[in-house]
Amino acid sequence: MSKHTHQPVVAIVGRPNVGKSTLFNRIIGRRQAIVEDLPGTTRDRLYADTEWNGVGFLLVDTGGLEPLARGGRAPEEPLASASAGYLREIRAQVEQAIAEADVIVFLVDAAEGLTAADQEIANGLRQAGKPVIVAANKADTARRQYDAVEFYALGLGEPLPISAYHGIGIGDLLDAVVAHLPPAPPIEWPEEALRVAIVGRPNVGKSSLLNALLGQERAIVSPLPGTTRDPIDTYLTWEGMPVVLVDTAGIRRRGAIEPGIEKYSVIRTLKAIARADVVLLVLDATTGITDQDAHVAGYVLEAYRSLVLVVNKWDAIPKDEHTMNNYLRQLRSELKFLDYVPVLFVSALTRQRIDRILSTAFLVAQGRQQRLPTAELNRLVQEAVAANPPKAVRGRQARFYYATQVDIDPPTFVLFVNDPEAVHFSYLRYLENCIRQAYPFEGTPLRFELRGKKDARREDDGR
Repeated sequence: MSKHTHQPVVAIVGRPNVGKSTLFNRIIGRRQAIVEDLPGTTRDRLYADTEWNGVGFLLVDTGGLEPLARGGRAPEEPLASASAGYLREIRAQVEQAIAEADVIVFLVDAAEGLTAADQEIANGLRQAGKPVIVAANKADTARRQYDAVEFYALGLGEPLPISAYHGIGIGDLLDAVVAHLPPAPPIEWPEEALRVAIVGRPNVGKSSLLNALLGQERAIVSPLPGTTRDPIDTYLTWEGMPVVLVDTAGIRRRGAIEPGIEKYSVIRTLKAIARADVVLLVLDATTGITDQDAHVAGYVLEAYRSLVLVVNKWDAIPKDEHTMNNYLRQLRSELKFLDYVPVLFVSALTRQRIDRILSTAFLVAQGRQQRLPTAELNRLVQEAVAANPPKAVRGRQARFYYATQVDIDPPTFVLFVNDPEAVHFSYLRYLENCIRQAYPFEGTPLRFELRGKKDARREDDGR
């Protein structure tokens, strides 16, 4: 049996303007890689994989769930006079954070002091049965650190004074978070099972596609977007080979995600992507390619998962002999960064080409296991550099010494150079394209790491 770890979740909750996003950014620091030209990459994102003292977790910023996210401020009047609608929205936010998180960081404002909204949130958290850590933010003076003791009144234990902006007390906070994380339970599947996640924006037909693949009604199919809330793992055998299918809630672009349950459905989807080998990104043929589709693809590639584009509802498109080629040309133009990803035109309703989906997924999965001989890889890189030498970056000229593939699943390449900062990301894209011309790695993203001259010398000494 192969074991796949279910990543623990840490959610930052609190009323508006207490500094949740600042704390989020402070915690992830520079540990999160940013791919500059990839759709879906943003430095103030909702979630991030991070770690502290070797313990990894998914950090969630609930900033987008603010009850007054459209620019208003939290009410400061007593609890009894706060609006019922406002309190309902706070309660919904807390309930969703509780549902997903293993540990909750409850952020309060030491500069403002204890408010009615803090008390309302605490009322829900006390009943959660999950670890809650109170962090009193903006405690950047001795007086505010002392005043943080008033948050003992929330009944959630000792408040930790911090300053997310200045980085004060963050280590103590993360020590407390890690101490409360549960041991990650392994998810056990047959070792040879291919894990396939079905993702896409709402109402593109993901559940219908799952049912078509299974040949039976396993997921509720509805014309309403957002019907599927939780990933549903389904085990099946395809031509004698084991497969685990994961149907997931639809993802909308970040600014369009509704408050409450749908935002946390996105987190579930991201977790499903993280434990998949191959992701089927379902597109709606009737609506064309959207920014949301590119955004979802960005999530998949950031996780270095293999990808197949599945254009669903192809039966609903008026066609002639040029329709498919024209659509494919438009798709390749609008999703240029997916030029190595296979595309299938299917109909979950009529089962047109459904039989090709899993065969393509297995073909793409083989690319994740491919390993190039070191001599062949170096030949490809040397020829690419000779044909198109890198341009200087801020006066620095890159020189490539040696290349080797250090891992599979995903294929990972280390390039030894004189100065990693002299290599522009666009040149890495060029080298990737040169490698793919000889070895397509169809549907599979490649990971590149740059190491300096001293690392190359150590590598030579070790051989």
